[in-house]
Amino acid sequence: MALGSTSERAIVVGAGLAALRGAEAMREAGFSGPLAIVGAEPYRPYDRPPLSKHVLTGEIQADATTLPSSLGSDVDWHLGSPAVRLDRGSRTLHLASGCGLSYDRLLIATGTRARPWPNPHEGQLAGVFTLRGRDDAVALRQALAAGPKRVVVIGGGLIGCEVASACRRLDLPVTLVQLGSAPLARALGRYIGTIVGAMHESRGVDLRLGFEVEWLEDVGGRFVAAHLTDGTRIAADVAVIALGAVRNTEWLDGSGLSFDVGGVDCDADGYVLDVDGRPDPMVAAAGDVARFPHPLYGGRRIAVEHWGHAVAQGARAGRLLAGGNPEQSYATLPAFWSSQAGVTIKSAGLTEGADAMTIAHGDVASGRFLILYGREGRCIAAVSVDCGRWLPAYAALIAEEAPFPPKGAATDRAKPLDILAPGLS
Repeated sequence: MALGSTSERAIVVGAGLAALRGAEAMREAGFSGPLAIVGAEPYRPYDRPPLSKHVLTGEIQADATTLPSSLGSDVDWHLGSPAVRLDRGSRTLHLASGCGLSYDRLLIATGTRARPWPNPHEGQLAGVFTLRGRDDAVALRQALAAGPKRVVVIGGGLIGCEVASACRRLDLPVTLVQLGSAPLARALGRYIGTIVGAMHESRGVDLRLGFEVEWLEDVGGRFVAAHLTDGTRIAADVAVIALGAVRNTEWLDGSGLSFDVGGVDCDADGYVLDVDGRPDPMVAAAGDVARFPHPLYGGRRIAVEHWGHAVAQGARAGRLLAGGNPEQSYATLPAFWSSQAGVTIKSAGLTEGADAMTIAHGDVASGRFLILYGREGRCIAAVSVDCGRWLPAYAALIAEEAPFPPKGAATDRAKPLDILAPGLS
């Protein structure tokens, strides 16, 4: 059966950014058969980055985040009913609604969900929120608009920091509790995390670093305070759990595909591997849930939770399933951006494993600078703070695996660079 014929059936599992771009790429590459998109939420694909920023502050409405699309009316949407089981023997996808969908080609793009509070009872208290989807953002926006006396944000990663920043823009008292030594320390290191933390503090965020929330106090089914492990009680009426994400892979149990909590395993082309390590030419994966070997990082399997990656990998997977033959392995450089504490932070590459860093452009005192990370004598990542126009030049160094530290015109320094410890944790 020729791929792309009208008798071929394709299903995209997931209805986020990677899923949408994958479906569009299939059509653009000439796939003309029946195409279905399955989503756990009742909404067409929408943009997630504004949810933790402009939606929380009320600058835009959650329903205004729907993504534009080139898809036509010849798509069968199954929204509000997640996939629960995959039978590869009969090539059938089973949904929570009881519906079974047959496929010839399958794109897995089920993404992630917010990691819940470990105590289920406390996590369901009125006033306790996570933030991942549109409904989450709407509920949290309503709570913030009501003028809480204090918001406690638990977790100092990107989402936690963005929520804290949004609270201050609304002039709400907010405390951010972070077990680590600085916000963003896990992703960017203690050095830059400490700088970002100081920026948050200067805008009124109450940072509690090196502490952990032990339990959430309940009065009549409502959250009233967070208790830290040192005995401190923080009175508040809103708590935002920002402890990272969980990849949506459970529905693949029994499918014979290779996956775990870290993602779905793919080969260098993007086909999903079975439990014996063999690629299934009928199934590809993209976006947050896909774990793939990246050539710039020694072929180590990584899963990337960033907007640009979802776009690029989703489109590639769509072309792959439409019969395209990639000329080379997927090697798009991971990148992300975040707006918080009055600055824009942009990153290219992965800082994980960095053994050195340097301020390659600008200076910390001015609040506009770029830090370049190295590992074993090679450039592996760069992070800019309010100087994104400099980032592409350093992204090019990373892509070509240039030596670290860079030499000559690669920086704005007239003297040798100071090599610092990144403090990754």
